[in-house]
Amino acid sequence: MSYRSRRAEQEPLRRRLRELAAVRVGAGYQLLHTLLKMEGWPVNHKRIYRLYREEGLGLKRRKKRRRRSAAERVGVSVATRPNQRWAMDFMHDTLYDGRKLRVLTVIDTFTRECLALEARRSFSGASVAEVLDGLVSLYGKPEAVQCDQGTEFTSVAMDLWAFANQISLLFSRPGTPGDNARNEAFNGLVRRECLTHHYFLDMSEAAAVLHSWKEDYNNQRPHGSLGKLTPAQYRARWSDLNDPDGPQNVS
Repeated sequence: MSYRSRRAEQEPLRRRLRELAAVRVGAGYQLLHTLLKMEGWPVNHKRIYRLYREEGLGLKRRKKRRRRSAAERVGVSVATRPNQRWAMDFMHDTLYDGRKLRVLTVIDTFTRECLALEARRSFSGASVAEVLDGLVSLYGKPEAVQCDQGTEFTSVAMDLWAFANQISLLFSRPGTPGDNARNEAFNGLVRRECLTHHYFLDMSEAAAVLHSWKEDYNNQRPHGSLGKLTPAQYRARWSDLNDPDGPQNVS
């Protein structure tokens, strides 16, 4: 019996894999495999890896040599529930005409949710506090907020906000971005998957694109460190398991 190629049989899968890779720019085969499973494709990761390579979708990334510091690392306790610790930082980008914009990123370090992805021409301590007030009204108060020692975060306005809300500000040590590693990793993702692929005509377009990316990240993009759940699913599951009136106590 002559051999019959299975390529034609797999063409719908190949086509969908290419479509997902075009939308999820920078995604590896593991994320694409998870997305396909969520859509109902009965495939294992080995087949997706093979097709991923055959379709030329793999990304070659240069490995950076890490310089080891002689400074002692100070451990940061890991959050064990939502709203225990938020983390915030700034990113920088430009509009098409060269004007600068800043993006304030705020995440929940436990659920990995993006709480804010706010673009403005500039920020002050008062405007950062304004954004945080809006987040508190949506999510409740965090116990602490991790940030670097930028002038906006160390301002009098932020001190007053933290005191009024009884929220601790945890400042990273100068020159040690690893103290705020979760936020640094998230910022890298925003840079790779959003900012590098868009030229914003104005602030309104930047705000719209960032809002759309934020909603997709929280609700559609599975996260490897969350058991391949989305951040929103992870928060919902945690709430179900830890709610005394939840389904686990129903006989």
